[in-house]
Amino acid sequence: MKFLAILAISATLLLSAVDINNASKSELTTLNGIGAKKAEAVLAYRENHCFKNIDDLTSVKGISTKTVEKNKTNLIVGKCKK
Repeated sequence: MKFLAILAISATLLLSAVDINNASKSELTTLNGIGAKKAEAVLAYRENHCFKNIDDLTSVKGISTKTVEKNKTNLIVGKCKK
């Protein structure tokens, strides 16, 4: 029974959405097609801009609409820290 509870919690954490306005580099790299360099590009972009919607992610150099489409169900846009 404990094993099932741990499995359920782990699955929830793995499937949780990534907030592109507040995610860490390691959280961003969990997305399909986003490696360390693209995650760093997102963080650099965020220093001067806030994402208003998921499609704004394509404003980051190296991130295409195809990448955004692949990850759309795993992305959210939270409150900007600015």
